[in-house]
Amino acid sequence: MTTVVAQSHFIFGLRTGVTNNLCFFDEQTVVFPCGNNVVCYNTVQRCQRFIPGSEKSKDMRALAISANRRYLAVSERGEKATITVFDLQHEQGRKRKVVTAGDIPVGEFVCMAFSPDSKYLIGQSGDPEWTLILWLWEKQKVLATVKTSNSNNPVTQVSFNPHNNMQLCVSGTGVFKLFRYTEGALKQSSFPKVESISFLCHTWMTAERVVAGTDTGRLLVFESGDLRREINTSYKALHEQPDRQIGTRMIKDPDTDKASTASRITAILSYSKGFVCSVGLGTVCLFEKTEEDSYRRSREIKIPPDPHSDEVTTAERQEVDTMCISPAEETLAISTDQGQLYSISLSSVDISKEEQPHFEFLSQSFHCKSITGLSVCLWKPLAATSSLDRSVRIWNYETKVLELYKGFQEEAHSVALHPSGLFILVGFSDKLRLMNLVIDDIRTFKEFNVRGCRECAFSNGGHMFAAVNGNIIHIYSVTSFENILTLKGHNGKIRGVKWSLDDWRLVSCGMDGAVYEWNTQTGKRESESVLKSCGYTGVAFSSDCATILAVGTDLTLKEIQDCQVLREVPGDEIAQTAVAVSHSGRVIFTGTSSGTIRAIKYPLPIQKDWIMYQAHCGPVSKMEITSDDQFLLTASDDGCLLIWKIIDKEGRGLKSNRQIIITEEILVTKSDLEEKTQNMLELKMHLEEMQMENEYQLRLKDMSYNERLKEISDKFTQQIQSLQNTQQAMRTEMEKQDCEHQQSSEELTLTHSKELEDLETSYSQKLIVEHTRFQDLQAKCERMQDDFEKQLKSAEDHRVQALEELTQSYEAKLQEKTQLLAQCQEDAQQQIREFKEMIKQVEEDEDKMIHNIQIKYEKQLRTEKETNTNLKGESSIMVQKVKDFDFYFESEQFILIFRLVCFSFRSTVCRGRLKTRAQT
Repeated sequence: MTTVVAQSHFIFGLRTGVTNNLCFFDEQTVVFPCGNNVVCYNTVQRCQRFIPGSEKSKDMRALAISANRRYLAVSERGEKATITVFDLQHEQGRKRKVVTAGDIPVGEFVCMAFSPDSKYLIGQSGDPEWTLILWLWEKQKVLATVKTSNSNNPVTQVSFNPHNNMQLCVSGTGVFKLFRYTEGALKQSSFPKVESISFLCHTWMTAERVVAGTDTGRLLVFESGDLRREINTSYKALHEQPDRQIGTRMIKDPDTDKASTASRITAILSYSKGFVCSVGLGTVCLFEKTEEDSYRRSREIKIPPDPHSDEVTTAERQEVDTMCISPAEETLAISTDQGQLYSISLSSVDISKEEQPHFEFLSQSFHCKSITGLSVCLWKPLAATSSLDRSVRIWNYETKVLELYKGFQEEAHSVALHPSGLFILVGFSDKLRLMNLVIDDIRTFKEFNVRGCRECAFSNGGHMFAAVNGNIIHIYSVTSFENILTLKGHNGKIRGVKWSLDDWRLVSCGMDGAVYEWNTQTGKRESESVLKSCGYTGVAFSSDCATILAVGTDLTLKEIQDCQVLREVPGDEIAQTAVAVSHSGRVIFTGTSSGTIRAIKYPLPIQKDWIMYQAHCGPVSKMEITSDDQFLLTASDDGCLLIWKIIDKEGRGLKSNRQIIITEEILVTKSDLEEKTQNMLELKMHLEEMQMENEYQLRLKDMSYNERLKEISDKFTQQIQSLQNTQQAMRTEMEKQDCEHQQSSEELTLTHSKELEDLETSYSQKLIVEHTRFQDLQAKCERMQDDFEKQLKSAEDHRVQALEELTQSYEAKLQEKTQLLAQCQEDAQQQIREFKEMIKQVEEDEDKMIHNIQIKYEKQLRTEKETNTNLKGESSIMVQKVKDFDFYFESEQFILIFRLVCFSFRSTVCRGRLKTRAQT
C-alpha cells in the first residue's frame, strides 16, 4: 500500500435535500452535511472535523442531534436503511451504534428525533410503508412500530414531547397525530380532522401545546392534540387582530388562489421567549409570548441581497430549510434550499430595535449547483471554481476563506487561473473571457470568440493558454492575444487538456476514445492512443512528463506511452471521472462517479491496490494538486469544494523539490486607485470638519452644562436650608414627645407594680390550698398501692399452688397413657407375627392341595390319552391324523383352562381366610 495518504482538511459547501441539515453542537460549533460527510465546523477557530458516511450508502436523508448535544444520528438510504448514532464527544465520532428496522422492509428514514433524555430514538420510514419506529438505541432494540400515513400523505417531521419521553408528534400532508408509548405499543391519542392541511413543520411550546406551520402560511396551535386557534402572522396582529379561535369546521385551508400566493412556513423552532419561524422567502420572524398566553410577531430578520451578483433578488428569494439556536440562545443559524448557511446574534436583534436586522454568512458563500471548473495558481494559495449557478469564486485554501466572488448572467462552464494568480479565464456559452482579479472584483478586459468553452488551461509559464471549442483546441498568446495554433483531430467532445512542465507539449482526451499528445510549437500530433469503446473524462502527465495517465468510461486507469497502453488498473466496477498526479510522482489520485477519492501508488500496481476515501455525494468533476504537493482539491457535481492534506503515514507533509514563492501583490486599476485616493482626501477633510464641529459642540455643551450645574447647585442649596429648618422643628417636637412619654411611663410603672403585688398575694393563697390537697392525694395513693401489692402477692401464691397441682395431675395421666401405649404396641406386634405365620401356613396348605389336584388330573389325562390312542388305530390314516390333531388341540386347551381354574380357586380361598381372621 502507498505510503502517501490524503486527509480531509476543509470543505466548502452544504448538502441540500437532507432533513434537519444544520444543528449546534456547542456555542461555537455547528454540524451540517457536505458531500458524503458530516462536518463539525468551529466558527471561531475556523477548523472542521469530518464524520464520513458509510461506503454502501446510496444517499444521506436526515440528521438529528440529541437534547444533551452529545449524540448525532445520521440516516442513510440503501437496500436496508440504517441510522448511525455517533458520539460527538469521542474523537472523530468513531464510537457509534447502527440501528435498523429489523424485519420491516425499509428503504429510507426521512426524519428522526431523540427523546429528551437521549435514550430513545424515533425514525419515520418513507414511501410506501410510512412506518414510525421507536428504538432503545443504545441496545439497538426496536420497542414499537406503527403505520402513520400512506403514499398520498407524506410525513415531514417527527418529534418527542420535550417534557415526556413517551409522547410523540407526527406531522405531514394531511397528517397531525400524537402517539403515546404504553404497554409496549405506540397508541394514537388524538384524532384531529386535518386531511385538507399540509403541515411542513411543528414545534412543542409546552407539555400540551404544539404550534404547526403549513404550506399556505398558517400557524395553527394545538392543545392536547386538538386544534384551538390560529396565530396571525402579519404585523397588524401586534395591535389590531388577536389570535383567532377556530374549530373543526374552520380547519380547512384558504382557497387555492390565495394559497398559491401565501408564504410557506418551512421551519419553526421554539426558544425561551417564544418561537422563531420562516415566513416566506428569505424572511424569518420572531414571535414572543404575551401575557394573554398567546404570541405576537415582534421582529423580522431578512437574508440580505447579494452585492456580488447581477441577479439581486436571487439571495433574497431563498427558502429556509432548517433553523437552529445555540445552547445559550445567543445565535440563530439557518440553512436554505440554495445550499447557504446564515447566522445572526439574537442579542444584536434585541438591541437594534429601529434598524432592519439581516443575516450574515455563517462561514462563506457556497456554490449551489454543480462545479464545472477548478484551477490553482503558482504564486498564491488560491483556487478558482466555476459553477452552473452562474458564479466564479476565488478561494484561499490556506486561510480557508472566500477571497473573491462574482456572479454573472449566464453559466460558467470552465475556469483557469494564471500562474501569477492575477488573471483568470472563464468560459461561457457565448465567449471566453480573460479577467483581472482586482482587490475586490473580477473584471473582464479581453473577450475571445470561443463558444461553449468547456475546458481551458494556462500554460505553466503563463505565456499561453488553451481553450476548447467542441472538438477543437485553440492556443492563444497571453501577451498578444493572438490565436497561435488550432489543434484538430478529435471526433468527439474534448473533456480534458493538460500542459507539460516545459509547455512544449499538450495532452488532450475526449469522449471519442482518443488521447492525443500535441507539440505546442508546431501544432503536430506527436502520439495518439484511440480506444473507441472508452470515452475519456480525465487526463494528466506523469511527474516527469514521460507517460500519460487517463481515466474514462471503461472503468480503468490507463498509463500510456508512445501510443501504447503500458498498464491498466481496473476500477472495481466504478467509473473514474478525474485524475491528478503529485509533482513528486509518488501518488496518483482519481475521482469516481460515486464521489469517492482513490490514492494509488506510482508506479502503478498490477493488482487493485489503493486507499479509498469518502468525499462527495456526486461524481467528481475536477481535481487539482497544489504546486507544493501539500493540498489536493476536489470538486464535484454536488457543488462542494473539498480540500485534502497530502501527508505520509507519520502525518508529515510531502517534501517538494520546487521552490515556491508566495506573493501578496494584487491588481488595482489606476482609476480605482485615484478614486480611492480622492475618497480618502475627502474623508480626511470631512474628518477634520467633524473634529472642529465636535470641538465647538463640546464647548457649547460645557457652557450649557456649567449653567445647568449652577442652577442645580442653587436649587439644592435652598432645599438643604429648608430641610435643616424642618429638621430643627422635628427635633423640638421629638423632645416634647420624649418628656410626655417618660411621664406616662412612670405612671404605668406604678400601676403595674400595685397590680403585681395583688396578684402575688392571691396566687400565694391558692398555692397553699393546692399543696394541702396534693398531700392528701399522695397519702391516699400510698394506701391504695399497699392494698394492691398485698392482693398481687396473694394472687401469685394461688397461681403457683394451682400450677403445681395441675403439673402433678398431668404427669400421672401421661405415665398411664405411656404404659397403655407400650402394651398396645406389644399386642400389635404379636398379632402381626401371628398373621404372618397364619398366611404362611395357608399358602403351604393351598400349594399342597393344588399339587395333589394337579397330579390327579394328570393321571386321568394319561388314561384318556391311552384310550384315545387305541381308538385312533381303528380309523383310517387320514381320519386318525385329523382326530389326533383335534384331540391334541383339545387336550392342550383343557390343561390351560384347568390351570386357570386352579389359580382362581386358590386366590379365592386365600382372600376368604384372610378376611375371616381379620374379623376375629
